[in-house]
Amino acid sequence: MSKVKVGVFGAHRGMTMIRQLLNSPDAEVTAICDKFRPSLDAAGKAAEDAGLKVALYERFDDFFQHDMDAVVLANYANEHAPYAVRLLKSGRHVMSEVLTCATLAEAVALIEAVEESGRIYQYAENYCFFNTTAEMRRLYRAGDIGELMYAEGEYIHDCSSIWPGITYGERDHWRNRMSSTFYCTHSLGPILHATGLRPIRVGGYEGQQAEFMRKLGERSGSCGIEMVTLENGALVKSIHGGLKREPGSINYEMYGTHGSMETERWDRSQLHVWRETTANCVGSHEKYAPTFSLEGAEGTGHGGSDYFTTYYFVRSILGDEAARAEAVDVYRAVDMCIPGILAYRSILTGKEEAVPDLRLPEERDKVRGDTFCTFAEIAGDQYVSSVAAQWRQEEIGDAVYAEVRRKWLAGEQG
Repeated sequence: MSKVKVGVFGAHRGMTMIRQLLNSPDAEVTAICDKFRPSLDAAGKAAEDAGLKVALYERFDDFFQHDMDAVVLANYANEHAPYAVRLLKSGRHVMSEVLTCATLAEAVALIEAVEESGRIYQYAENYCFFNTTAEMRRLYRAGDIGELMYAEGEYIHDCSSIWPGITYGERDHWRNRMSSTFYCTHSLGPILHATGLRPIRVGGYEGQQAEFMRKLGERSGSCGIEMVTLENGALVKSIHGGLKREPGSINYEMYGTHGSMETERWDRSQLHVWRETTANCVGSHEKYAPTFSLEGAEGTGHGGSDYFTTYYFVRSILGDEAARAEAVDVYRAVDMCIPGILAYRSILTGKEEAVPDLRLPEERDKVRGDTFCTFAEIAGDQYVSSVAAQWRQEEIGDAVYAEVRRKWLAGEQG
């Protein structure tokens, strides 16, 4: 294979990957699909400016027929798994944007499609690849802080100002219907990627509804919290949601048996490392900005982290084992995602939930039919509302969504 022929499904979020692929020596963009014509045309123009002619499709079924080796899924976050399964079964490699799956049943189907197809599946959890989180992974694997005892991952992002631009006034947009704990992998993912440890149990909690978000059409709790127990007994607090803080907080802390690491709360390029020496409570502290491990990452999207996911995906397809070792595979992707699904069940039941190890066929069989989620078209008779019992239950009026749509079309903020 000289160059990997890549299609991109989702031209809005996918534009980051498209721009990188247009300049890749190892890949070429051959097709782009998006139902929103202006985004599709903008992606086509970017390809044209790079001297390439790319096929543009508004319908996925037409896009699916195009000649391509691999597909980047950058469509709606609650719809990735079914498209991934279909593409894998057709012999295409897949890189999925956040999130991996919407239900445990989808997680099982995805894993089995990867195993049966033998194709590459990688998860584009870019927050694993900040200069700081990648360095935390390197130091942890080198034993600098010993075995993990406790960690925190925090992704606080108040999206109220951009809500019209990311939901378009659609009542049924996935962001308006997701549970408070659904979008968990930005906070939990980097901890799991750094340590290689598997979650075995989770308890869920959520903050109260935010009236400023109800006025924009969103109904769930303001933030989700997962308290996760890992296979070695370590605890992880994962928190994410739309609390008030500017700039938003992307922060990680890891405490080991003889040291700790944490990112700088107001400058996420900086990492603090404390290493204990020969005596208890005696050690050294270091603060620095780690360098990126790949040339070309500096200055790219999401603090440079976007570069890595696409690079590792293409290189993995070409047989680069070092790239495969750094990327997030399907098993780790599911480990990152399903604690959020189960945490919402925990919120509703008031009990901790066991996290199945879906590497094991016998564990898959227990949840193969588990479609519990807040998306009615996926859940069927296992549907649950994204609004927990203690919050305001009444429907949000059509006028709210009409106003959000007006703001989107006018280019106004929320």
